[in-house]
Amino acid sequence: MPTVSVGRDRLFAALGKSYTQEEFEDLCFSFGIELDDVTTEKAIILKEKHLEEEKPSLDDEVIYKIEVPANRYDLLCLEGLAQALRVFNGQEKIPRYTVANISKESMLKMHVKKETSLIRPFVVCAVLRGITFDEASYNSFIDLQDKLHQNICRKRTLVAIGTHDLDTLQGPFTYEALPPPEINFVPLKQVKNFRADELMEFYKSDLKLKKFLHIIEKSKVFPVIYDRNRTVLSLPPIINGAHSAITLKTKNVFIECTATDLTKAKIVLNTMVTTFSAYCKRKFEVEPVEVISYDGSSSVYPDLSEYNMEVPLSYISGSIGVPLEVDEVTSLLYRMQLHAEQAGLGEKKISVCVPPTRSDILHPCDVMEDVAIAYGYNNIPRRKLSSLKPLPLNQLSDLIRCEIAMNGFTEVLTWILCSKKENFEMLNRKDDKSTAVIIGNPRSSDFEIFEVGDVVLLDDKKDVGASNRRLLAALYCGANSGFELIHSLVDRIMEVMGTPFVPVGNKTGYFIELSDEPEFLSGRQAKIIYKGRRIGIFGIVHPEVLNNFDIPDPCSFLELDIESFL
Repeated sequence: MPTVSVGRDRLFAALGKSYTQEEFEDLCFSFGIELDDVTTEKAIILKEKHLEEEKPSLDDEVIYKIEVPANRYDLLCLEGLAQALRVFNGQEKIPRYTVANISKESMLKMHVKKETSLIRPFVVCAVLRGITFDEASYNSFIDLQDKLHQNICRKRTLVAIGTHDLDTLQGPFTYEALPPPEINFVPLKQVKNFRADELMEFYKSDLKLKKFLHIIEKSKVFPVIYDRNRTVLSLPPIINGAHSAITLKTKNVFIECTATDLTKAKIVLNTMVTTFSAYCKRKFEVEPVEVISYDGSSSVYPDLSEYNMEVPLSYISGSIGVPLEVDEVTSLLYRMQLHAEQAGLGEKKISVCVPPTRSDILHPCDVMEDVAIAYGYNNIPRRKLSSLKPLPLNQLSDLIRCEIAMNGFTEVLTWILCSKKENFEMLNRKDDKSTAVIIGNPRSSDFEIFEVGDVVLLDDKKDVGASNRRLLAALYCGANSGFELIHSLVDRIMEVMGTPFVPVGNKTGYFIELSDEPEFLSGRQAKIIYKGRRIGIFGIVHPEVLNNFDIPDPCSFLELDIESFL
């Protein structure tokens, strides 16, 4: 989960109260977050430079590192965190965010050109008027952008944020996509004019920006935003222009978010403007911008409207396990920044008003979770469910784990999903395109190891097109192949399962037959047939496979589908 670093003294000032570390840890736990670490600014800098830490002095600023839920984008900076805790503590009311009441004719315009559909088709915008920054709030404004870029923006691939000093620009603006040699501007923190293609080379040595170049560098056109005078605001998602850079003296901020995902762009824009509209002259008010598409359609952003969700009281009480009344639930939800009231006169339902800051509220279970947090997990009575029983598959898995461990093997846990290369090429297998699930970003002395775990296979009968199967894998590696040890392990497993060894073709038990799989040595492998169906294979691993995995010693391997015994 993301971690937010905030100055302790500034946070306590925003909360209007000082806490001991233990008291603040309790507050965090009550709110559903966690104080992960306590350090100092100097210690963080020394750690980044890989220098030896010094003993902290009384003058060093204390930094709290607070872990927040990954989908709570409103908590990614001190401002949002402090406001949420003040409402939780009953120190202030839930703010109401509004869009400035101005006519479409008076709104700033962003015109979107058709070519942008080739690379980053969406843009949303807003203006923060009359904002006042100090050094701390300015740094927090920049840091929130970085946090969002790393989180919901997926390292700028889905959304990229640009912030500009509006007083240095003139609308209307245009969002275009042009060949790189046609884009010329002075990028942020530079004094020289660059063509966009030159910037790609220039930033390949920049530790921060080089990791974003791949997003657009192979495209024939680059996205770019201009004002009326053809001044470049930004080359998203790489860099802003130096001309419109914001400073501590900036009073009017123009925010643009270009994206490949419009929903996430709107969430990011809402997060930025709701959080920092608190520093505007007209508190919690945001000036809208009209975005006009190349096809003539238009939309006004940001959308700060609230939406209502009805949740049965019985669902909330039943899920938490505590009988709650309507008034109690509405009071608890208010502490979590959700307005709520009873809906209708029939079945008791709670009508919840979800503000633009709470994009994480998608389902009644999210409302129920907030009620449980505000009620206090430690206040929920503990009870054992009378119907709680282990699944047969898990019981069988534990039995097999125990038996194999008693045969001298050590259990390991590996990834369910691994790369296509490891599944096929490195095992000398051919991909028949009908079995393996493909993922886009795979992660990836004598010893006897095993694992009982899931694999994912294509399955047309499932609505998601794939299903999990519980398999056993066991490996022996040593000075010799250990084939006889793996073979004896097969026999022991079958004995434990009460399955007799039978002649070939008999469907009352199991037998083995010679197999011909490329990952094993020819003539030193066998498939396991159980009640007429193949459920596994074992053998001596082929030397080419061992070489592919950089394993220097001979190995024998067993794979068995244990769901077949159920």
